[in-house]
Amino acid sequence: MLYDNALLSIAYLEAYHATGKEKYGKIARQIFEYVLRDMTSPDGGFYSAEDADSEEVEGKFYVWSADEAKQVLQELGEDTADKFCHYFDITKRGNFEGMSIPNLIKSTIPDEDKELMETCRQKLFEHRKKRVHPFRDDKILTAWNSLMIAAMSIGGRVLNDSRYTEAAERAVKFIFTRLMRKDGRLLARFRNGDAALPAYVDDYAFLIWGLIELYETTYNPDYLRKALNLNDDMLKLFWDEENGGLFLYGSDSEQLILRPKEIYDGAIPSGNSVSALNFLRLARLTGRHELEEKSEQIFRTFGSGVKHSPRSCSFLMTAFLFSHVPTKEVVIVTNKTSDDTDPMIKAIRAKYRPFVSSLLHTGKESDLAALAPFIKDYKPAGDKPTAYVCSNFSCHSPINDVGQLEKLLDDA
Repeated sequence: MLYDNALLSIAYLEAYHATGKEKYGKIARQIFEYVLRDMTSPDGGFYSAEDADSEEVEGKFYVWSADEAKQVLQELGEDTADKFCHYFDITKRGNFEGMSIPNLIKSTIPDEDKELMETCRQKLFEHRKKRVHPFRDDKILTAWNSLMIAAMSIGGRVLNDSRYTEAAERAVKFIFTRLMRKDGRLLARFRNGDAALPAYVDDYAFLIWGLIELYETTYNPDYLRKALNLNDDMLKLFWDEENGGLFLYGSDSEQLILRPKEIYDGAIPSGNSVSALNFLRLARLTGRHELEEKSEQIFRTFGSGVKHSPRSCSFLMTAFLFSHVPTKEVVIVTNKTSDDTDPMIKAIRAKYRPFVSSLLHTGKESDLAALAPFIKDYKPAGDKPTAYVCSNFSCHSPINDVGQLEKLLDDA
């Protein structure tokens, strides 16, 4: 499922960023490699899913017998084939209905064997291409695409790999050209040239999340503008003015007896949970503090229910945490090119800092000043790239030194 890959990759990226352990970054890269190879349309949208079965047998495309694996690897030598099967748990007995799913759950490959084992893995991968592939669900869903946009944007930023950023940008372009009506109404699904169904709150909330992540990766103000415009549209279409919170269906959709509101964070987070965090982040980025009140209303609306089962609302708990810890907002300004600010941007991204938001203003972006009017007051000091670090509506003196910036970011 596309959403599983998106949410798992975000978890591994955060683990990599927080711990510095390359194994987590490697897993995120491998997830993205799979998505870009097998789950991306020529126009940039992401497909929905691949079946677990092929030829009416569950897992047939993915599993191996020990004999088949060793036969494919025989030209590399019997000892090499045996090593690979040992490391990757490919046995006569099997670990899945008499066959083996290659895995490293029980083993760690020694450094001296890593290159050779990667050669083996690639050889098996090439052989696997000859098998009958599982059926692919080629629907392109706005909500699930938006989760992958968020993941790819974070991946581009954390792994410093422009391929992931470019994939996120292509997917955003796809949505805004293929899944947007002429009147600006977002749609939910696309297949074979046909876009249909007014988007639900999840579609809006997840796309806004993806655009926020893409802005903080590229600092292209157009993505922030799109996020704010969609957020305003979402509030008009889905917000419950009487009781707070966001309905699942828009006010322009078919009128049902009840308009449900969802807060359960299950296989994917709920639109209300994601929106609660979006509101807070957009408020920090743009100074639109009325959005913080919307977030507080969501907490109040669903608070009593969440209290009984907080584990069922894990993403909402993330938003609640964000609202209660000291966050920091960094505005980097320069009169020159954005390249001059690279050392400061790298300093912000060097560590896992989930409670830091950042803006880049080169002085040439009138769009950004319109979106976040407060940045007009921030000027470069000494004609050098300058950072303003703010917290709780108070800003430190402007700084030009990267070391000072890192210290301010690390101070509690």
